Amino acid sequence: MPIVPREIEITPDVSIGGFHTFFLIAGPCVIESAEHAFKMAQNLKRICEAAALPFIFKASYDKANRSSRHSFRGPGLEEGLNILRQIKQDLKIPVLSDVHETKQVEKAAEVLNILQIPAFLCRQTDLVMEAARTRRPINVKKGQFLAPGDMWNVVDKILSQQNEDIILTERGTSFGYHDLVFDVRSVAIMKEWGFPVCVDASHSVQRPGGQGTASGGDARFIPHIACAGIVAGADGLFLEVHDRPSKALSDSSNSLSIKDLEELLRDCRALRRALVRKRC
Repeated sequence: MPIVPREIEITPDVSIGGFHTFFLIAGPCVIESAEHAFKMAQNLKRICEAAALPFIFKASYDKANRSSRHSFRGPGLEEGLNILRQIKQDLKIPVLSDVHETKQVEKAAEVLNILQIPAFLCRQTDLVMEAARTRRPINVKKGQFLAPGDMWNVVDKILSQQNEDIILTERGTSFGYHDLVFDVRSVAIMKEWGFPVCVDASHSVQRPGGQGTASGGDARFIPHIACAGIVAGADGLFLEVHDRPSKALSDSSNSLSIKDLEELLRDCRALRRALVRKRC
């Protein structure tokens, strides 16, 4: 029998996991401006409401792991959290962003509904445990350098702080120097622990450092990986979405155009329904 993941209440109106349909975590890679973030959140909310999908808006207030020191990083902790707080309050949607240092966690937890641990930092014990102690749901990106089974050690760190609201996100595994591969086995392996598993179809097509001073990617494969993730049993999708991907200030090569989102969600919902019927 398929493993039913733990149900996590994000807000009184939004729950994920359990017997719910798959959820979507989506937004631009980085907060480019308050106006742009609000517009993206508003349009994404509308699309997800029409598709009857639980939605969490994501955007980074600081991209601390950019390839080049000259790359745009975002508005920073204070301004970025204020923008996310306004989106959360005005649009009545949950928000997510990543934390990079233990000193950011307390302030971030005052605003964010979900704290995200970036892939590069998923083994940073102090950061993971500090985030877990907030009792906020934690989304942990699987490191590109880890086998899926290795993520149990991360789960164990979070559970040690009496926090069971855990989301595990697959985002590809390093394959050579400038490529990632999405191994669908990761979904099944991480689901064995009983927590919702999400597939990051955007970063799975990334080519880290592939452009020298920036990461490259091939966004045309995002729909393929998203659909494969749903078929493999993923409980959610994580997508970098932008209204003008070529102009995005971060991850332009692996961002999905918002105009293509509705069709992708329709396909994923159809696949999900087919799986549910088969299991019944």
